[in-house]
Amino acid sequence: MSQLMILTMLIFFGLSVPVAIAIGLASVTGVSIAGLPWLVIAQQLYAALDKYPLVAVPFFILAGNLMEAGGISERMVEFAKSVVGGIQGGLACTCVLTCMIFAAVAGSSVATTFAVGAILIPAMIRHGYPAPFAASLQASAAELGVIIPPSIPMILFAVSTDTSTGELFIAGVVPGLLIGGALMLYVWLYAKRNNLGKRDGEGRLPLWPAFKRAWLALLMPVIILGGIYGGIFTPTEASVVAVMYAVIVGKFVYGKLSFRTLSETLHRSVVSTSVIMFIIANAGVFSFLLNRAGVPDALGAWLAQLFHDKTTFLLGVNAALFVIGMFIETSASVVVLAPLLLPVAMQFGIEPVHFGVIMVVNLALGMITPPFGVNLFAACAVAKLPLERIVKPLIPFVLVVIACLMVITYWPGLSLGLRDLVYAK
Repeated sequence: MSQLMILTMLIFFGLSVPVAIAIGLASVTGVSIAGLPWLVIAQQLYAALDKYPLVAVPFFILAGNLMEAGGISERMVEFAKSVVGGIQGGLACTCVLTCMIFAAVAGSSVATTFAVGAILIPAMIRHGYPAPFAASLQASAAELGVIIPPSIPMILFAVSTDTSTGELFIAGVVPGLLIGGALMLYVWLYAKRNNLGKRDGEGRLPLWPAFKRAWLALLMPVIILGGIYGGIFTPTEASVVAVMYAVIVGKFVYGKLSFRTLSETLHRSVVSTSVIMFIIANAGVFSFLLNRAGVPDALGAWLAQLFHDKTTFLLGVNAALFVIGMFIETSASVVVLAPLLLPVAMQFGIEPVHFGVIMVVNLALGMITPPFGVNLFAACAVAKLPLERIVKPLIPFVLVVIACLMVITYWPGLSLGLRDLVYAK
């Protein structure tokens, strides 16, 4: 049964059927073969969504869209430019730093791509950066939106595997900073080598005036992350706080949120949320059927025979996840694969939180790799470029993230050190 389900899903993927529908049709095939009552599908669709932490998903999506519409992201850009914009290549470094700040609230890489890219891609092009490079940089930096907490894929991993969302969030901080720092180092060297970005400091505000203009925007990630790590509210409650803060600042302080803009933002957020939730619901049925068929145990036994130690297991899993991420949407990959792979990883002595970070970082690469990288499509839409034009300049960014992934994979303390410090008894 399980083989036919997976084959059915892959066939529908090959026919370009949307991911959620392909998973759902494969589940229907599994129910039919197993002779189960059709009511099982409805029960498992509901069970997959009946989880309190998932409430955070629509609210973090909405918070990211409100930040874009309410002028919060614009002021974050101004502040980031005041910090790093004075060096050669400073505008490109500003793109990375802004994505890091924005990621600390939004939890979505696509929202980060549109919110930051709409400002910085045209600015980089005006300052002489090649348009394909600007779009590739924005797509790659926006990947930090799912690594630096709060992160929607980390919430999905936590829900799928009964892992602590708070611990995953804390474990993602240092890996996110590592990737952000590595990207800034690369773009600085690129600017030096290609003699770009010498005029990036033009129009840059001094640090203090930029901070005064942006302090309310910068206070947002402090409140959200400080509240989570300080035990004031849960990650789910933090998502609601983020929305309320974005509405108050965008509407009553910056004056950018009109009722019409708010309506459009809500509509866009509902559409994005519906897509993710539909994937989660169908993946829940799929996972239930695979578990019932004993696939996790069989997969564990097979991988234990294939890999004899933790080092080779992690290398093999990273290679597999990289290929899977190129073709399957990140949320679907996390929900389907996490319950299957985590028990095997634990057999090799890998910490669940560490494995969750590895999995999210790896699958986030799928957002910037053809043919289905959602960040690439978003960045191309902003830059008004065809996808094939940004593939070549994208390769160094992918290699930088892969190098960081290897460090994250084989240095558990990088992810777990801060977690252990915060949760020290």
